[in-house]
Amino acid sequence: MTDNNNRKTAHIISHTHWDREWYLPYEKHHVRLIELMDTLLDTLEREPEYRSFFLDGQTIILEDYLQVRPDRRERLEKLIHEGRIHIGPWYILQDAFLTSGEANVRNLQIGHRDAGRYGKISKIGYFPDTFGNIGQAPQLMRQADIGNAVFGRGVKPTGFNNTVADSDYESSFSELIWEGPDGSRVLGILFANWYSNGNEVPADPAEAQVYWERKLADAGKYASTGELLFMNGCDHQPIQTDLPEAIRVARELYPDTDFVHSNFADYLASLEGALKSELSVVRGELRSQRTDGWSTLVNTASARVYLKQMNERGQTLLEKVAEPLAAYAAAAAGAAYPHHLFTYAWKTLMQNHPHDSICGCSVDEVHREMVTRFDKSRHVAETIVDASARSLAEAVDTSAFAEYGPDAVPFVVFNTTGWERGGTVEVELDAARIYFRDGVAMDEMIRRMNEADVAGRVVVDAEGKVVPHTLEDLGLQFGYDLPDDKFRQPYWARRVKLALQAGGVPALGHRAYAWAKPSAALEAGGASGVRAEASLVSSNRVLENEHLRVEIADDGSLSVTDKASGGVYRDLLVYEDTGDIGNEYMYKQPDGEAPLTTKGLEAEITVLEDAPYRASIEIVHYWAVPASADELFEREKREAVYYPERKAQRVEHTVPLTIRTVVSLERDGRGVGIRAAFDNQARDHRVRALFPTDLIAVSHRADAIFEAAVRPNEPSAEWQNPSNTQHQQAFADVSDGSRGLTVANRGLNEYEVLRDGRNTIAVTLLRSVSELGDWGVFPTPEAQCLGEHAAELTIIPHSGDGAASGAFALAYQFPVPWTVAQTGVHDGRLAAIDAPLHWEGEGIAFSSMKLAEDSGDLMLRWYNLQPAEGELSVYMTGDFARLYKSDVLERVGEDATPSDRDESLRVRLGKCEIYTLGVVPAE
Repeated sequence: MTDNNNRKTAHIISHTHWDREWYLPYEKHHVRLIELMDTLLDTLEREPEYRSFFLDGQTIILEDYLQVRPDRRERLEKLIHEGRIHIGPWYILQDAFLTSGEANVRNLQIGHRDAGRYGKISKIGYFPDTFGNIGQAPQLMRQADIGNAVFGRGVKPTGFNNTVADSDYESSFSELIWEGPDGSRVLGILFANWYSNGNEVPADPAEAQVYWERKLADAGKYASTGELLFMNGCDHQPIQTDLPEAIRVARELYPDTDFVHSNFADYLASLEGALKSELSVVRGELRSQRTDGWSTLVNTASARVYLKQMNERGQTLLEKVAEPLAAYAAAAAGAAYPHHLFTYAWKTLMQNHPHDSICGCSVDEVHREMVTRFDKSRHVAETIVDASARSLAEAVDTSAFAEYGPDAVPFVVFNTTGWERGGTVEVELDAARIYFRDGVAMDEMIRRMNEADVAGRVVVDAEGKVVPHTLEDLGLQFGYDLPDDKFRQPYWARRVKLALQAGGVPALGHRAYAWAKPSAALEAGGASGVRAEASLVSSNRVLENEHLRVEIADDGSLSVTDKASGGVYRDLLVYEDTGDIGNEYMYKQPDGEAPLTTKGLEAEITVLEDAPYRASIEIVHYWAVPASADELFEREKREAVYYPERKAQRVEHTVPLTIRTVVSLERDGRGVGIRAAFDNQARDHRVRALFPTDLIAVSHRADAIFEAAVRPNEPSAEWQNPSNTQHQQAFADVSDGSRGLTVANRGLNEYEVLRDGRNTIAVTLLRSVSELGDWGVFPTPEAQCLGEHAAELTIIPHSGDGAASGAFALAYQFPVPWTVAQTGVHDGRLAAIDAPLHWEGEGIAFSSMKLAEDSGDLMLRWYNLQPAEGELSVYMTGDFARLYKSDVLERVGEDATPSDRDESLRVRLGKCEIYTLGVVPAE
């Protein structure tokens, strides 16, 4: 503690920051981890004065170590129980901006669960090297009973006696108050001199004198008290085994300073007891806004875009499809909820979430292995989805389809998003099957399937309404069942693919349909055919429904008219190409280069689809771009020239860049779908899609983690980088208050609102680079991302605010696939149209439905998108024992059961509040 004589305490915390993979492939780092942990156990057991070690805030280190050293579990557990090794609270140290809100929560949940099995959980909000920090981190920490956040990036401290007043994104000291958008506050500790400022402390007195003279001054420059933090470790740093001797030497040299081998809990307690100065309050996201903008590492959001797309697909499948379906199946169909499989799938996915992994800023071998992990996690999730959908489909009452005869093929469409949904659904159905077990000769089975009648059928819902659809005959197909109680069951089938217009599928629920021959009643009523709908194709250049009109210009750009607001958005979907002489971390356009665009480039335009439920037009740009950067660039990379200082240009030689874009509009759609595909053969460049809004606004909103973050269009005065790219999750939105434009995406995490006088939303589709960057020379030729790529977006014009208008809800639904399961004609406990709950709340987003592992209770999570209070209304359609308020760790909180079970629960949500509701099932 600091006394009246200005005595200082040097808190030395031993640690290692363990990137599982980065400039070496995972297994090479893994071997070094084993060596480090062996040494750590030996040192702690041998040297009582080596008091403790902080294991980097991530429990996966324990798994990685025990995978190779299972025989050392007892020694490890003993040291953890004794408080010598501090573990948790995370499973991995993620990049929070590039992983979903629910992925961040699962990370916290699994980290707490795994650490809890060993003993005490380190309640430290540890973000040592995340590339910026999310605005909702304080609320997440507070909900997990963590009152602090320790981080290395995002805020620039000014230092003692050089206070910056009235500033949202500066701190006077390395200690600060960090406030989230909901008002939650935590004590923030910035590694102002990085998390290695106490690394390799000399034990030699002469060297120690020089070392501590500088280190004490550096720490004191930013500290608000005499409680000084020194982090004894760094990236992959072996432990300092002679630290007790080094501390003894320091005490002799500086008797007025208390040198202690400390830990975070003791340091924070001492700091809080010593705080006297008023700390700066830093609000919201910490993205280094008040810097020159050259070292924010934001362009990791566009490094190796294919990884981000795979990650989005995997996250979405787990949290927005598999979990809600499995929870629904457990509640409504009595299916077992596979907690163990979810944990395995999430862990496998999260092994790709560390900042050097998901950011795409490692050597090529790392990212090759990531692709395999993404596939592994997805395969588990798909298996859960299939099993849950089958269980639910078997529990749905499809008896209404019996009137269509024995050949009727019912199927159930599941909407696992948090909002009612309609749109185009595609499903493959078996019109007929014959199993090998039936004993029919192979050629006879094939003949029967080839001759199966698939003509003259309609799609009907349970109320007998004919639904527009199209059919593709897939012909003879081989398949097999894998029963739980017998050997695999192969079969031949006659398969068809249907596309239909589903409508009114309830949130988190289902709707049943059947593909069948028309019944006598339908034929008698003249309803065997589909009622003629007006074509959505007005001409080969125009798509139109009751909400939107889309006109395509000669150069392939779009003009979209929003009929509700009257707003017209022009020059949408122009493609831009620029050089990139940066690296995996940061984008750098060659000096003086003018961007190339498809503006004025005549495109080939063809109507691709004109169905009752959807119409599509294909736009082909036959474009050419420079093949690469010039020879100077190769020399600058070899010589490690700092990327903002590079002078390379692009070569004059060009290569083809043919972009095939499909623009689609659904019958009831409020958004314009876009799918762009291209074969990238150019190097050292960036491709973006441009969406001018022509709206007057000084700020915009972007989907971040549990919030639609408000960000200024103009960077701060300190910003020097010509680029002002930023992170997004599902969308970016510009609005002038009366109308707006939302651009949603699937796995495209980088955007920029251009300072071009039009407030253009620019979304990065591809960035091709050739080196890791950072502290050395690491070529990464595979980061050029040569080959085939595809990107999916949707343009959603809206009136008023994006949250209140429902535009953001549409953006959240966009990446979530429909789930469909074929079933038979049967009775069932679930109605043909049903859902486990109904909810309402303007400006509120649904996030998650799952079962808690510890209690088995149903967990439902929402968050308020608005910086003002909102009301959430929830009605459970099934029986339940009680409701309670929970948190991100899924603990039981205050009772929330309505006094009348037939009434909805009504909850006032605070501004930007994350709200979790626990539902105890009825016995």
